[in-house]
Amino acid sequence: MLKTRFTEAFGVEYPIAQGGMQWVGKAQLVAAVANAGALGFITALTQPTPEELANEIRRTRDLTDKPFGVNLTILPTINPPPYAEYRRAIIEGGVKIVETAGYKPQEHIDDFKTHGVKVIHKCTAVRHALSAERMGADAISIDGFECAGHPGEDDIPGLILIPAAADKVSVPMLASGGFADGRGLVAALALGADGVNMGTRFCVTQEAQIPDSFKQRMVANDERQTDLIFRTLHNTARVMKNKVSEEVVAIERAGGAKFEDVQHLVAGKRGVAAMERGDTDDGIWSAGMVQGLIHDVPTVKELVDRIVAEAEEIIDRRLARMVERLAHAAA
Repeated sequence: MLKTRFTEAFGVEYPIAQGGMQWVGKAQLVAAVANAGALGFITALTQPTPEELANEIRRTRDLTDKPFGVNLTILPTINPPPYAEYRRAIIEGGVKIVETAGYKPQEHIDDFKTHGVKVIHKCTAVRHALSAERMGADAISIDGFECAGHPGEDDIPGLILIPAAADKVSVPMLASGGFADGRGLVAALALGADGVNMGTRFCVTQEAQIPDSFKQRMVANDERQTDLIFRTLHNTARVMKNKVSEEVVAIERAGGAKFEDVQHLVAGKRGVAAMERGDTDDGIWSAGMVQGLIHDVPTVKELVDRIVAEAEEIIDRRLARMVERLAHAAA
């Protein structure tokens, strides 16, 4: 049994989380993650309205009696979502765990904490983790450069970022970016984390409600099949390499430095329509370098059980034998 500060603080069996994933973090996947003993998160802003988020929370509760949470990502936009209404849907829905991500979460943390909701704040830098801890976050999810979505602008990979954060952060911490198997879980624990947060790996499961064409492309891809877009806009995003991402990168390299130069390519409506058609080349899709470690499309339970079994085998046998050999050599 892998017990950590994370499992004890959030009441889950295994130190594994499925973080918020746009268009993917829905009831069917989240409930499967919870039933497998890990912590799943509904993605709030995937739901068009707070009322629909409330419905999705109810659907999830119909499918599991285990703990689950909601992700609320805070990003600067011209027309910001009604965040206060989304918070009300979360609180009134009886959800007790929230993953926040993005800018200045103080208002959200304060409101959630007032209502007895535990907050995990996802960030990409040690300084941001410490700021979130001061704001009252109950845990941190630290996102290395390998991750899907927004890795920040410091370009610090997990092998450095995780222990650097562990040296300074006092609350439980999840390691994010590049995790897919038991080897990664053991490595994260060794680096000072209390568990792992996986996104891309959970996309490639049977319960993830995305077309099989996307899953099969990620299985076929290796670790080189991502692009970094929006670098010139200082809002870097790691996405699955395809025709659209390559066009965006080419425009940026040619001097395009305004969002309007690429807006027609990266529009959310275009991406959603392409996903509904199963067209992996006609929109942008967040995916991590961890694609190179994904080789099948298991059920969530099969995946979680396999990760835990691999991790326990590494800790109990492989590493234990190494220590034993060193002890014998010293004697």
